[in-house]
Amino acid sequence: MSGPKICFVIGGPGSGKGTQCEMLVAKYGLAHFSSGDLLRAEVASGSERGKQLEAIMKEGKLVDMDTVIELLKEAAYKSYEEQPDKIILLDGFPREMEQAKKFEEKVCKATYVLSFDCSNETMTSRLLSRAQTSGRADDNIETIKKRLVTFESATSPVLEYYKAEGRLVSVSAEDAKEVIFANTCAGLKL
Repeated sequence: MSGPKICFVIGGPGSGKGTQCEMLVAKYGLAHFSSGDLLRAEVASGSERGKQLEAIMKEGKLVDMDTVIELLKEAAYKSYEEQPDKIILLDGFPREMEQAKKFEEKVCKATYVLSFDCSNETMTSRLLSRAQTSGRADDNIETIKKRLVTFESATSPVLEYYKAEGRLVSVSAEDAKEVIFANTCAGLKL
C-alpha cells in the first residue's frame, strides 16, 4: 500500500491509549497525533486558520469534522514524507463511524485500527486515580459515567466495521502497562 501507514487508536477514557502511544513513540519512533493537540498547535501558530479555530473553541463549539480531518491529513503526510516506513498513530480518532468514513475517503485507508479493550470498572478506577493529580474537570464519577456511555455507543459501530474488514487489532487493556505494551507490539507486528 502506498501512502501513510495510518493506525487509528481507539479506547475508552482511562483505557491507557495515551500511555501506550507514548511507549510506542519512545521505543519505535512512531509518529503520534491527536486531533486536540493539532487544534491547539494550530491556534498557537497564530495562523489565519488558527485564529478562526480559536474563535470557535472560545465559544465552546466543536470544530467541524472537515477541518479536523484536514489537520490530521496535513500532519500524516508531513510525517510520511519524513519517515515513509513508520506507522502514524492517530490517538482517539475516529470517535464515530462518519469520521472514519470521511477520513478514509479524503485521506487514505487506515492500515490498522488498534482497540484497547477495558472494562468500565477498570477505566473508572484509573480515571478516579488520575483525578487526584490531574485537575481535569471531567475526571469525576458523574462525568466519567457519561463519557463511558458516549464512548461505547459511538465507537461500537466503528469497531464492528473494522473487525469485519480484518483491520482491527484488539488488545486487552486490563493488565499492567508493560504486558499491554508487549501485546500491542505483537498485534501491530513490531
